[in-house]
Amino acid sequence: MTGTDDGFDGAKRLPDAIARVLEEGAVVVLATLVEVAPPRRAGAKVLVNSSGEPATGGTGDAALDESIARRALVFLDSRAEAQTFKVEEFAPELEKWRGARVLFERVEGEPRVVVCGAGHVGASLARLAEAVGYRVTLIDDRADFVTRARFPGTGIELVAAPEGWERAVQTSVGKGRGVYVAVVTRGHNEDEECMRAVVAARPDYVGMIGSRRRTNIVLERLRESGVGDEILREVRAPIGLDIGAVSPEEVALAVLAEIVAARRGGSGRPLSEWRRAEL
Repeated sequence: MTGTDDGFDGAKRLPDAIARVLEEGAVVVLATLVEVAPPRRAGAKVLVNSSGEPATGGTGDAALDESIARRALVFLDSRAEAQTFKVEEFAPELEKWRGARVLFERVEGEPRVVVCGAGHVGASLARLAEAVGYRVTLIDDRADFVTRARFPGTGIELVAAPEGWERAVQTSVGKGRGVYVAVVTRGHNEDEECMRAVVAARPDYVGMIGSRRRTNIVLERLRESGVGDEILREVRAPIGLDIGAVSPEEVALAVLAEIVAARRGGSGRPLSEWRRAEL
């Protein structure tokens, strides 16, 4: 594994490389030497892409760069935002770096929630997702459902799609990385039109509201049109976690809880489960 840049040139390239990551919707790891023994100095950085290749920067030691890159993949799988490790924890063979510490940080674009359907559930979900800190796009083919009168302020991007869902959904979902899509429209046909655009982008999460019968009808139509089973298995349908939700606000909470669990790697099980198992 070669090709990393060390020294001043590599450091100069890091801001541009990170900007490209954010623009492309990719996920990478920025590893920084935060503690080293003299005469070495802290501060060297390595940007590692999601395939485990050091992309930019370097510590000046190829063996350490390779070990950092391998550890970066483990860190990505953990879903953590940032974590510090001693070098001997992931590369005990590098004796000269014993005692050094490396900070691993996840670098990705701001997570986005795209809500297809601005009815009672969609509106509640958009507001809740914004309150939690997600960038939110709310789409509906009824222009009067996505007005600033209903959603004052600028925290929720409103998209009217009176000529059809497909183009609006495609534009909003983009390449799909860091995007969580909830299809909560008013009927089968609207669900299907949205889903055709969504599954093509393979976002990080896609869920569809409705009963088992309703969601199965839409998924079967997609299958008949050529969408593969591997893609359809990724669809959360019916959408959300089972919390016994009844009201639109409760359904929105169940959906957002599942989105957070998918993003963070949570199980959705009660945190008290371990205690009950011990009794």
